[in-house]
Amino acid sequence: MKKTLRKIAFIAALSSSSCFAQSTASVVEDFKPSTFNQPGQEYPMVNSQGYARFKIVAPAADSVRVSLGLGGRGGTKLKKADDGTWVGTTEGPMDEGFHYYNVNIDGGKFNDPGTLNFYGSTRWESGIEIPAHDRDFYALKNVPHGNVQQVLFPSPSTNTSRRAFVYTPPGYEKNTKEKYPVLYLQHGWGEDETAWMNQGHANLIMDNLIAEGKIKPFIIVNTYGMTNEVKWGRMKDFKIEPFQTVLIDELIPYVDANFRTIAKPSHRAMAGLSMGGMETKTITLNKPDVFAYYGLLSGGMYAPEDIKDKSKVKLIFLSAGSKEKPERILEATTKLKEAGFNAVSYVSDKTGHEFLTWRRSLLAMAPLLFK
Repeated sequence: MKKTLRKIAFIAALSSSSCFAQSTASVVEDFKPSTFNQPGQEYPMVNSQGYARFKIVAPAADSVRVSLGLGGRGGTKLKKADDGTWVGTTEGPMDEGFHYYNVNIDGGKFNDPGTLNFYGSTRWESGIEIPAHDRDFYALKNVPHGNVQQVLFPSPSTNTSRRAFVYTPPGYEKNTKEKYPVLYLQHGWGEDETAWMNQGHANLIMDNLIAEGKIKPFIIVNTYGMTNEVKWGRMKDFKIEPFQTVLIDELIPYVDANFRTIAKPSHRAMAGLSMGGMETKTITLNKPDVFAYYGLLSGGMYAPEDIKDKSKVKLIFLSAGSKEKPERILEATTKLKEAGFNAVSYVSDKTGHEFLTWRRSLLAMAPLLFK
């Protein structure tokens, strides 16, 4: 029996080694620095297959692991080299698009000094970009560019000034008589008002769509939606009223007073990803006279009975990644259409709860707004 067990263990070890060798051999050695690297930094790197390779300088460490994904789920163990650096490659290719990650050194969580940081998981996290096959729509091109500016608006309800980022389309500063519709676009849980322009490339998506003549130019406004802090897993404790007050009573009046907007519900939209979708749904239903265009991006769905007066709603846009079980939004869209709503669904191919899904969703939604 012992000989049999030893034989099985030996065969298993050979099989494992063989699989590892095959896996390693299958990795194409055409790695290039990630587009989000700090200036002059070689690592992290990405190859044409979507594998990521990391290199961390930590000569006194006993263990180094890279945790990928929102919140740092999963991990890639790095091996120590003779020069004291730690190097490792993901076991398989990653999904296309943007990913948060952090570095665990001897049990401590740190950011990778080789790459830029992005606010996610309620902290500044490292970010890596796996080039997408359709990345051209959010690429930086030689086209007229809009302007993204930070504004500080008074918020009596929170007894402070709050921050928003406002995208104005190309030509806004020159066409001083033209007024524009506005999309209020919300981030997800653990992120902030920087997410849509930094991780989402919303400004570049807009610039490219406008340059191609595919959309009517409009303004985008991003602001912080976490007016009452809750921890992950306790979203049921989130109260919408404080943020609703900030958005409806403070931010929108400020934007209408300080930017050339068409200050009418028929020219105002609200959309959000994930938790921002939950905020969008709740606020649009609570305040049906404020917005005429609704967008939930991996953020739930509307039912026909949710909306009391469908004549006020010009568009309901629902989207998700194909890995997010999108059947529910497809079914919800069908029911909305049958009830007489202008409802559109979009499913991002081969993506999950991640920014490539939401970049593509904005690309699909933007041409439908303000028709």
